[in-house]
Amino acid sequence: MKRIYLDVCTLCRPFDNQSMMRIRLETDAYYLILKSIQDRTFEIIVSPVHFEEIEAIEDIYERIELTVLLNRYGKKPSFQLNEIKRRTEDLHSLNFGIADAAHVAFAETSADYFITCDDKLLKNIHKLKGINMEAVNPVNFCTKENLR
Repeated sequence: MKRIYLDVCTLCRPFDNQSMMRIRLETDAYYLILKSIQDRTFEIIVSPVHFEEIEAIEDIYERIELTVLLNRYGKKPSFQLNEIKRRTEDLHSLNFGIADAAHVAFAETSADYFITCDDKLLKNIHKLKGINMEAVNPVNFCTKENLR
């Protein structure tokens, strides 16, 4: 089973204004991915960073829904926190935001795919050498995995 790590901007896509075509496409892709997680085609990896970021969401409905989703379907693998911290600092020094750096550091240790709607983050990840996961937009992930 492939392991995927969805960053919080992807998890929040259904709560964004759906009037823009790109957001609507990414939302549809998110729902295809979610269905595949529910069907156990993919396993979603979660980290403490998910819950910390979600806790900061102002909309209580959105915050509760995302927390329930991650608790229900998320797999929380064991992590070497010292390694995660070191890698987060390394990525932060390469101009990753601190939360993005932490997400990538956790994902690198346990996921096959890192899925994000953030173009700048994708660009930064693609510049990295020696990364052993694939970073993609949710629409591209659905195309690659032939999700319908």
